[in-house]
Formats: sequence, C-alpha cells, structure tokens
Amino acid sequence: MRIGIIGVGGVGGYFGGRLAEAGEEVFFIARGRTLEALRRRGLHVESVNGDFVVPRVNATDDPSSLGRVDAIIVATKAWQVREAAEAVRPMIGPATIVVPLENGMEAPDDIASVLGPDHALGGLCTIVSFVVDPGHIRHAAADPIIMFGDLRNRPNAMAEALRDAFIRAKVNAQIPRDIVHSMWSKFLFIAPLSGIGAVTRAAVGEWRSIPETRAMVEEALHELLAVARARGADLSEEAVATTLARYDALAADATSSLQRDVVDGKPSELDAQLGSVVRMGRAAGVPTPVHEFMYNCLLPQEKRARGHA
Repeated sequence: MRIGIIGVGGVGGYFGGRLAEAGEEVFFIARGRTLEALRRRGLHVESVNGDFVVPRVNATDDPSSLGRVDAIIVATKAWQVREAAEAVRPMIGPATIVVPLENGMEAPDDIASVLGPDHALGGLCTIVSFVVDPGHIRHAAADPIIMFGDLRNRPNAMAEALRDAFIRAKVNAQIPRDIVHSMWSKFLFIAPLSGIGAVTRAAVGEWRSIPETRAMVEEALHELLAVARARGADLSEEAVATTLARYDALAADATSSLQRDVVDGKPSELDAQLGSVVRMGRAAGVPTPVHEFMYNCLLPQEKRARGHA
C-alpha cells in the first residue's frame, strides 16, 4: 500500500515506522528538524517490543509531490487536524481513507469538513510513546493497538487492506464492529485521566490512592458516560468500573500526554478533550461540573502556552 503519515511524533513515528520496516510504501510528511533528521539518519525507534531502525525514509514537507495514496494516518495534535487535512488534499484519490489517531471525538468531523465524509474514518490507538529527539521515538509501555473503521460501520475494502498491512507489520490492528463505540470507550478512559493529572500535577499512582481525588475522577467518569449516552453511544454503567480498574492497572508513574504538555508549558489538547466534554454536555443538556472545573482551572495556562495571555 501507499500510506502517508502526517505527524511524526510518538504515535506517527511508531506506527509509520512499523509499516515502513515491514516494507510498505510509507511517506512521512514532516518539517523542520524532524524532516532533516529523517533524511539524514532515518527513523530510530526504541521499543519494549524490540528496537528497530528504518535507515532510508521517504520524507517530505511537500505533500503535493507524492501523488495519490491509499491511506493517510493523521497523528498530529488535535488542534492541527484541519490544517493537516488541508495539507494532504493533493494526496486524496477517490478511495483514499484518512484515519485520525488523536485523543478526542471531533477529529473525524474535522477531516470530513475538509475532505468530505467519504474519506474520513474513525480511529484510535493505545500506546505510551514519545519523541526523544527528532527522528528518535521511544515506545515505553503498553502493547500497541490501533483501531479504525467506517463511521457508519459499513465494509471498507481500503480499511481492510490497511488493517492487513499493519498485521503484516506485527501490529495489533482491528476494525471493530462499531468504531464510534470504541472511540467513546477510549475517550472515557483518557479525558478524566488527562484532566485530573493536569490539575493535580500528580501521576496516576498518587491521585488514585487519595479518596478525594479518586472520587473526583469517578464523578467525571459518570459525567462523560452520560454525555456519551446522550449522543447515542451504547456504553453500559459497567464502563465506569471497568475504566477505574484500567487506571488501577497502570504503572504508578503513568501520566497522559496532555498532562505532560501542561507541565512542560506547551500547548495541549485541553480543548479537544475537556473542552469538548463541556461543549457536548451543554449541547445535550447534560451537566458536566467536574470537567468544567478542570477545564476552567487549566485554561489560563493553556492561553499562556498559546501566546494569548
């Protein structure tokens, strides 16, 4: 397959690297120091599942030079999705699929608004990975899983071909029966985790062991479950207990990418995660006081990080 990867960070670098290592025709869209590093040294990935190197990488900052591709994986930050969709427009053919891997529920709509609904799939991944240096990725924990599929749960031949390419690359890739349900399950996990971690500046092992913060997270989970149901997601009440059990199973020093960005003073996915819960709750008439509190507390720093203070 001809596969484009836009966003060569911890997610795009890892999954794109696995595909390239397996011999798929992969094109990395990058710029600045990342582009320079990929061209000079290739892509280096340290992984708990085995390190690997892709010494020769197809990398460019000009998507229009690549021609049409079969699939594009969007692994940028959530606020960059629309810009990324505009950038890859020259790569879109009649059957090209575009798979977003951001934390949040709005990326497929952002892609559809730019490229049309026939190209936008739902997608998600689970992995703990980050950039050590440009072109150097570290996969530190979690068995990587990637899921994607048609938002109306219709068969899609190109999605099946992409899944098979990942499987050849020894990546656990799945097309779930209901991709939107799977996205909500992931969002139920990540948004409260990100919010409480960023507000408290505490790793999961600390806040989950304190009754007050644990109760706050449990209340946030119930809020988000109510929002999901109001928007038609068939999530059961057991999803709260299941998610709490997942938090308890995390390494004590685990943090989310949003939390790490906030601590480092960088722009974060605050709006795409906590902000979107607040927006969706208001639209559906579902109160979300815990999410609203966390969002409001973090908003001043987010504005400073974006130069809006």
